[in-house]
Amino acid sequence: MIPLSLEARFLLAATTGALPGIAGGAVITQWTESVWLGTLSGIVIALPLMLVIQRRVTRSVTRVLLALNDNVASFKDGDFSVSLGTDREDELGTLVKSFNEIGDVLRAERQNLFQRELLLDTVIQSSPTALVLTDAVDHVVYSNMTARRLFINGRRMEGFTFDALLEEHHPEFLPAVRHGRDGLFTVTQAGEDEIFHLSNGHFTLNARPHRLYLFKQLTRELTRQEVATWKKVIRVISHELNNSLAPITSLAHSGRELLRRGDRERLDRVFASIEERAGYLKHFIEGYARFAKLPAPQLEAVDWHDFIASVGEMTGFRLKGPLPDAPGWFDPVQMQQVMLNLLKNAAESGTAPEEIEVQVRAEPLRIRVDVRDRGSGMSETVLGNALLPFYSTKKSGTGLGLSLCREIIEAHGGRLNIANRTGGGVEVSFWLPRQRD
Repeated sequence: MIPLSLEARFLLAATTGALPGIAGGAVITQWTESVWLGTLSGIVIALPLMLVIQRRVTRSVTRVLLALNDNVASFKDGDFSVSLGTDREDELGTLVKSFNEIGDVLRAERQNLFQRELLLDTVIQSSPTALVLTDAVDHVVYSNMTARRLFINGRRMEGFTFDALLEEHHPEFLPAVRHGRDGLFTVTQAGEDEIFHLSNGHFTLNARPHRLYLFKQLTRELTRQEVATWKKVIRVISHELNNSLAPITSLAHSGRELLRRGDRERLDRVFASIEERAGYLKHFIEGYARFAKLPAPQLEAVDWHDFIASVGEMTGFRLKGPLPDAPGWFDPVQMQQVMLNLLKNAAESGTAPEEIEVQVRAEPLRIRVDVRDRGSGMSETVLGNALLPFYSTKKSGTGLGLSLCREIIEAHGGRLNIANRTGGGVEVSFWLPRQRD
């Protein structure tokens, strides 16, 4: 059977209903010899037949359209399990087929979304970080198992006000939560201090404001880092003390023998060596004290031309490119110490003063300063440890120069980075915030 389009179906129905009327009208016209009466009789005969046939044709179309309307309403309600069955080969059949294909796609996407949500929920629930999600009026709408164990002994938190839960069960967390800023804080639990890091932020979910809290316990991790740092400090200090005390002990013994023999000329050299080693120890200890007592930076507007000129009076380098016209916003004394340390390191790499480059560039939100040399560069191990306190590859180094530079830069709200240059040498870059309006 040849499939017919909707247009052909309606045309065929109209023709089928009109033919008897035309034939009847012609017969009546012939009998009565009146065209007007024959035409009227044909319309009277054809109209009811056309209405009956058209009704039968449109009934099936109406059923399909109503079914489509009902199923679209199911889609709007989130029910994608519905589908339509039809054997039509016309435009409605094509529409039903497209509708069923859309349903298949939506069902597959919902299944994939469900699987992803299940995976995400499993990850969140097993995370060691406590997670709490609250709505605009501070009601808890979601929490993971870690948060429940931390705040309410494993019970569900959903539906309760987060502030009220903390006030009842753990008021020591309230100041950090009400403060509203990310950072570390310490609470006392069971007589022991516990260190936590709080991250929180606002976002929109389902067109409504929500707030997410993330609590991460860092006590053990920070304790391990603290112990590791103290061990490194003790190793460095012990090494430096032994390097000086052992010769001093030996020199003291030699001095005693020379004194017994009356050899004053050599005794003077012994005392000079002891004084030299004691002076080095004094310088070593003072370096640690400066690092531990670094004051907060006194920020002010500083003209880059004057600042770079003052640094150039104390050490040699080559300025690359123009300096920013806008003044910098930093502590000139501390920043001068940073530049001198970096330029001293560049000079100690064996680079001639004219090959040491300094470049200052203005970026949209910050100022970048580069100090470059043409030395032998650094190995991957040295690069990975260069900014750690007490780490040094120099025989007489304290390992505090670059650490002090990073401490000063970060106290200004900036960042410092070290990288090897193409063709040899090292580039030390640091970024500083631009002057506030």
